[in-house]
Amino acid sequence: MKNTIAALAVLTTLCSPAIAGDTPAPEGARVYFVNLEDGSTVSSPVTIVFGLSGMGVAPSGTEKENTGHHHILLDRPPLGEGEDGADELEYGLPADENHIHFGGGQTEVTLDLEPGKHTLQLVMGDQNHVPHDPPVTTEVITINVE
Repeated sequence: MKNTIAALAVLTTLCSPAIAGDTPAPEGARVYFVNLEDGSTVSSPVTIVFGLSGMGVAPSGTEKENTGHHHILLDRPPLGEGEDGADELEYGLPADENHIHFGGGQTEVTLDLEPGKHTLQLVMGDQNHVPHDPPVTTEVITINVE
């Protein structure tokens, strides 16, 4: 039993930096929407092109300094806010209809969105889908789908 507890303590210590959101963001790193801006009116399907400067794109699971992969937060509060906000920053982004992952290193997507207003925010995540420190995000924008 003591060996099991000791092993768990060592494992927790070794793994906690990957879980704690401690991957540093390169100074000046910036993510942005290439083809959309706040207030854009578009038709569905919507093609969204991601822009990135000051760091590189790498697939999830790739541990390489100054890289990450894209996520879109769709129709939800800004990163770090809302019911699960603190968990997103510390433990990583969930994968669901409001947190769209691009773990293959993709830099654009075409989404079928219902007519109406939708909010979008781009967020870079490290190899474990945890936002960098400080987070590399866009402001939340609102688009209108006709």
